[in-house]
Amino acid sequence: MATRQTRRGRRRPNIVLFGIDSLRADHMSSYGYHRLTTPHMDHFAREGTLFERNFSPSIPTTPAYANMLTGRDCFGTQVVALRHKGPLRPEVPTLAEILREEGYNTTCVGFSGNPSSRGFDNYLSFPGWGSWNEGRSPKAENLNAVAIPELQRLAKKRQPFFLFLRHMDPHAPYLPPAPYERIFYHGNETDPKNNSMEPVMAFKPFRDFFASWMPPGVTDKDYVIAQYDGAVAYMDAAIRTLFTAMQTLGVLDETIVVINGDHGETLYDHECWFDHHGMYDNVLHVPLIIRYPGKVPAGQRVAGFSQHKDLVPTLLDLAEIDATRFTFEGRSLLPMMRGEVASHESEFYITECTWMRKHGWRTPQWKLMIALEPDFHFKPEVELYNLVEDPDENHNLAESEPAIVAQLTERMNAWIAKREAETGFSNPMHHQGDWHGHEGVGPFKTSQQAYDTLHIGDPAQAARLQAKSRE
Repeated sequence: MATRQTRRGRRRPNIVLFGIDSLRADHMSSYGYHRLTTPHMDHFAREGTLFERNFSPSIPTTPAYANMLTGRDCFGTQVVALRHKGPLRPEVPTLAEILREEGYNTTCVGFSGNPSSRGFDNYLSFPGWGSWNEGRSPKAENLNAVAIPELQRLAKKRQPFFLFLRHMDPHAPYLPPAPYERIFYHGNETDPKNNSMEPVMAFKPFRDFFASWMPPGVTDKDYVIAQYDGAVAYMDAAIRTLFTAMQTLGVLDETIVVINGDHGETLYDHECWFDHHGMYDNVLHVPLIIRYPGKVPAGQRVAGFSQHKDLVPTLLDLAEIDATRFTFEGRSLLPMMRGEVASHESEFYITECTWMRKHGWRTPQWKLMIALEPDFHFKPEVELYNLVEDPDENHNLAESEPAIVAQLTERMNAWIAKREAETGFSNPMHHQGDWHGHEGVGPFKTSQQAYDTLHIGDPAQAARLQAKSRE
């Protein structure tokens, strides 16, 4: 296909998208974390624009990437569950399909099998899991070993390229190689006087999985958190290698480079141990950093709200590709970068369909979460948090503030009705069937049933769950 040009006659820019699985924005030093976890991404951010309030409204990986790679919300994609059944709606184009039509060579690393991965020319894989018995897991170096030769191949072509890199380091198992496994921890992880890991290892649904990759006899939660942070720092160094490779190949400054997280991670928060379910902000708040000299301001931090659905319109805008023929719920972020718009919508619908099935409504002040069936953490059906006074979401005000619950519920339901009317589809959260992967069980009737039914074992089982459970 002939290479298409921008309106000014230049070759289209390349696009490299780092999709980082399970990366909490608040555990990056560029977002204010007290540990220096991301020095290389911090430097990258100083050369581009960082979005301080970027959110993944649909948890976990499957719906998050559907939003990120289509510019649509969950009503537009009809994808809300980790174990989404069937493909992405055929009438919803993916970013890869749009760019391929514009003459791009497209390659995806580490992301086959997901509904929103449709449309790439090439799919490459790398080992992205691990276990304690296998030793330390060089996930990011494994990715680089595949991505750098492909980057070299693409850079030699006449056509612009789109390279999507799906990083797995912050995702459990947290097994960063030396020296990163001790970089943030210098205690005794098996101290018999420390009992902080007792509730974690007593959680029956996940304890076999945890035992497969955490050190035998670990007692200190801070060690496991330091392993997560070490994995982030290790990946950060490996990403620097990719930046350097682009610079050496002479393509860095003619490439739109994006760092984005699909969702965050709960560590020792809210009893959602070392995973990414729930709708607390540690899962919803994800990084977004964009670098493209001449079009994206350097050293800028944008305080307004943005979401995954805004990425595709932004990339098309930067690449000067006509987006008017497509339907997007998202909007380009360029007006926010230029200071013409302070923020996109600051209140929005949130969903989670991983190990629990919940939805809710988030505003700058309030977070409402409503369970659509009982969850395996035995949490209350309704949770309400004042995000201004209680940003860590530790004090549930649902019983003491019934008027706020009613008001937010009414706003959420009005928005749902509006989107149902606009799309002609019912709310996808209401027709998930056996979303939990247990055929014929249907919605859970009690939290005890959920607790006794749900289980994840070794990392191989976890990998199969994420890669193949959408059959």
